[in-house]
Amino acid sequence: MLDINHLEDNIIAVTVSGTLTGDDYETLTPRLEREAERHSAVRLVWEMQGFGGWQPGALWEDAKLDARINSEVTKLAMIGEARWQDWLTQLSKPFASGELRYFDVSERDAAYAWIRAGDT
Repeated sequence: MLDINHLEDNIIAVTVSGTLTGDDYETLTPRLEREAERHSAVRLVWEMQGFGGWQPGALWEDAKLDARINSEVTKLAMIGEARWQDWLTQLSKPFASGELRYFDVSERDAAYAWIRAGDT
């Protein structure tokens, strides 16, 4: 499941749960690409609640989306509830053009405060 919310001018929150599918990316990709076109600096919150990962085709769609909007994402807060999600965030850091930080679900408020704070 996928839920996309436009929080503020250049801040988008995406909540994912279950297993992401290719259909989820048919919804997500155009939305994030539009935001990247509208703003030169997008801030993204990616919150994982009961998230089990990606179907094989969806993982490829995720990689393609990352490549297309990477330069516009100046801050990315990953909120998760499992150790592997923190590891995934750490593994992604060398490929991120902006600032990337993992927050445990218990730190959700801190993640939103960080995403809204100052420029990177």
